[in-house]
Amino acid sequence: MLWKVPTKLSAAEKRLVERMRKPSRFFVFLRQIRAELFTDEFQQELSEAYDPRGQEPVPPALLAMVMLLQAYTRTSDARAVEEAEMNPRWQLVLGNLGEEEAPFGQGSLPRFRDRMAAHDLDRKLLTRTVELAKQSGAFGWQKLKAAFDSSPLRGRGRVADTWNLIGQAMGKLVSALAKIAEVEEEQIVAEAGLTLLKGTSIKAALDIDWDDHDERSEALQRLVGEAQALLDWARARAPDAMKKREVEEAATLLERVMHQDTEPDPDRPRRIRIRKGVAEDRVCSVGDPEMRHGRKTRSQAFSGYKRYIATSIDAPLVLAAEARPANIPEREAVPSLVDQVSPYGELDELFIDRGFLAHPEIAALDREGVKIRCRPWREHTEHGRFSKSEFVIDLRRRLVTCPAGKQAHFGGRPQAYFGAETCGRCRLRARCTDAKAGRAIRLHPHELLHRKLEARRASKNGRRELRVRVAVEHRLARIGALQTDRARYKSARKNTLDLRRHAAVANLIELQAALAA
Repeated sequence: MLWKVPTKLSAAEKRLVERMRKPSRFFVFLRQIRAELFTDEFQQELSEAYDPRGQEPVPPALLAMVMLLQAYTRTSDARAVEEAEMNPRWQLVLGNLGEEEAPFGQGSLPRFRDRMAAHDLDRKLLTRTVELAKQSGAFGWQKLKAAFDSSPLRGRGRVADTWNLIGQAMGKLVSALAKIAEVEEEQIVAEAGLTLLKGTSIKAALDIDWDDHDERSEALQRLVGEAQALLDWARARAPDAMKKREVEEAATLLERVMHQDTEPDPDRPRRIRIRKGVAEDRVCSVGDPEMRHGRKTRSQAFSGYKRYIATSIDAPLVLAAEARPANIPEREAVPSLVDQVSPYGELDELFIDRGFLAHPEIAALDREGVKIRCRPWREHTEHGRFSKSEFVIDLRRRLVTCPAGKQAHFGGRPQAYFGAETCGRCRLRARCTDAKAGRAIRLHPHELLHRKLEARRASKNGRRELRVRVAVEHRLARIGALQTDRARYKSARKNTLDLRRHAAVANLIELQAALAA
């Protein structure tokens, strides 16, 4: 179903536009470019993915425009319906000026977002804004110069400790079982013998002295025992329900939070204790199981996701965007971001920070001729001692020459070793090493790239090139101002869609400003 929109303003629309002040001009801009943004080809793709499910059909391009308006105004689904009924600015964009009824229902919006995500059309929406900007001629665009960056996106789910995580996971499994079996939750709680789910909270039901180590230990055995009893009861009494996706996921989550947060107690046989330290890939929220613990800096921790963007250096446009759990290293986003920017042309330069540098694809891009702009890896050298950069590394001959002129081959090994005989008699030993065995120079798997980065940083032009990367930080700040640093949805995929629609709005704002200049 195509959204047929006139390009010329009606008399009523002209009167409204004439009264609009500067803060409302973006709505006018959306009205002007809606037909160009949602071409017939793009609308056809949206229509093929859209499933009204018995509802009165709504043009999917109109719903996509509502998504952009929601991002620009930070509007909920319920409020969006109200705005479409009562706000002339929204009506101008949606083409229902003067009508008392919204051209869509609240329930159609989440269903449409799910369909867009399933068919990756949120990526296409972002791509359309870039294509529109390129076609306008408002931005210079020659060779593709891209930059990657990331920032924290705090999760929407509630972060809980071990006690509450297990209790909430038990409650989630009981709810899923009750829904599938069409019985009351209290019945399952009673039949499974779950006393701890009868209280207002797990800790209230346990009712112990939390400063007493023995009482805490007994409470943990009781809690984990009831959790296991629930799983055993479900497998024995509701085997068919356990095969349902919702129940299976809830059972898997309960098992995971039990195992990730507990371990055998070495001082008490056949008993468990709360795990020392944090388990790898720890689930921190039952409400949003995809959330993870992450760090903005060594001292600043957060829980949720990281949002990644790729932007053009030559034009203030976001080319790619996605959200990932916060504990995933930045380097893991490299293949996806490279794939997303590839439709815009052959990559000529790539500006990144060191978090992205370790992925093998960065070295592969360097070998293919892409200019990598990044600060080199840090060298950890004692104060006053020779750094690795002061050793001459000949990768072709697989030879390392030290500041004193001595040489060592590294062959197939990842390091060159200057032994005790070489270093013991060296006149520069005091400035190099005090190790009796001598000095070893470890080579990075991508040593050639590291050498290039070191050489560029040592030059004035190279340092100037590194400062160009600040452009992506500005784009990320614009996204943060629109989206805030708090996730709107649960799950990485839904937050990727939200990030991409905000990036699309940011691109359209830049295009509006460029055309008005």
